[in-house]
Amino acid sequence: MLVLAGCSVGGPLEGGDRDDPATDRLGWEDGYWHDDPVDVTFDDGLNETERRRVVARTMARVEKIRGLEFESRVPVAVISRDEYRQQRGERASDPDSEFNRWNDQVWEAIFIVDEDESVAQTLDSVFGSSVQGYYSPSKDEIVLVSNSETPTVDRTTLSHELVHALQDQHFGLGTNPETQDAQLAEDGLVEGDANVVENTYERRCGGQWSCLSRPESGGGGGSGPFNRGLFTTIFAPYAAGPGFVEELKQRGGWDAVDDAYDQYPSSTEQVIHPGRYPDDKPVRITLNDRSSADWERFDVDPEYDTVGEASIYAMFWANDQLGDHPQYDYTHPYSTGWDGDRVVPYENDGQYGYVWRSEWDSADEAREFVAAYRDLLRSHDAEARGDGVFVVPESDPYADAFRVQRSGATVTIVNAPTTGQLDDVHSR
Repeated sequence: MLVLAGCSVGGPLEGGDRDDPATDRLGWEDGYWHDDPVDVTFDDGLNETERRRVVARTMARVEKIRGLEFESRVPVAVISRDEYRQQRGERASDPDSEFNRWNDQVWEAIFIVDEDESVAQTLDSVFGSSVQGYYSPSKDEIVLVSNSETPTVDRTTLSHELVHALQDQHFGLGTNPETQDAQLAEDGLVEGDANVVENTYERRCGGQWSCLSRPESGGGGGSGPFNRGLFTTIFAPYAAGPGFVEELKQRGGWDAVDDAYDQYPSSTEQVIHPGRYPDDKPVRITLNDRSSADWERFDVDPEYDTVGEASIYAMFWANDQLGDHPQYDYTHPYSTGWDGDRVVPYENDGQYGYVWRSEWDSADEAREFVAAYRDLLRSHDAEARGDGVFVVPESDPYADAFRVQRSGATVTIVNAPTTGQLDDVHSR
């Protein structure tokens, strides 16, 4: 049931002592002012009526912080964790599909998902047991993941997802960026915006506002080994995004953040280093097909991916190349200086390889990346064969041949099952 903001079908809910405004106002939603109390019994979870009360006041608080008015009430649905996992499984579809086999090679190229793993299934193991709720742009609703029909509601989860609903109502969400880096960059704005509002909400709960207690955290149970490299990659928008949004606010307040939805950051480099937004765009990489007749690119569009600075950082962090560097500080000399990249996977009758070309701001930064990448190969017991060729032994999950070449600020990495096939994937 759709309820326009400021209108309450079926009568207003119990709010505070003040009268409802004649027209909708910032900080008032569905019968509640942002500083009204709510009459709920929290210990046994929230029934549908109680959830609506909590959602109404939280909407009023979110719009008060964000300075944007909700255009319509946001419905909240509840699904079980098994239903959520089933939905994720349906979205992942066949792990042996053309796209998933192509995507596996992209993640293998950054040493995060190995040859024996499926990216689709690994993502499910990361998300399946940890997600508490999400906003669905296709349904215009928030979905809480709980095995109870009267779930407890974490105020941080609710405020965060309501920001996404507010973003969708004003700017439209649900775009489909072509590459991994572009998706993470857009998420840097979207999640950074939501995290800034959520953090402000929490600070006000410390004294300015009376807030519901937060429920005790509890996992849903893992469905497989946890992949810390993959999590480090997909967490980049949440960790680096708030700093990006705060930089925009310093430039021009919330109006500058609003304007960014008309010009999303074009790379995770811009999110990690906000001073490079919006002018320092990544270079376009040219990577001509120089494979033999037996090797071909996948039938996907586009046939390449761009992994970007955040994913390169995650590659080095997950493979223990950064020492005691903090996990969620995505600025490191090994990845800073990125100026663009392109990964093109290849296949040949059940065999796989790829070409990964990256461009750096200078020859020195490219040289630093190559030195770190060779150390990463050696951490997998790679044997140097000369002329930039390395072989990771069969005992390692990334067993393959690699050719690493640098020309000025350009680095080209070729991967194939054997050294004899490197030229077949990409001739010198």
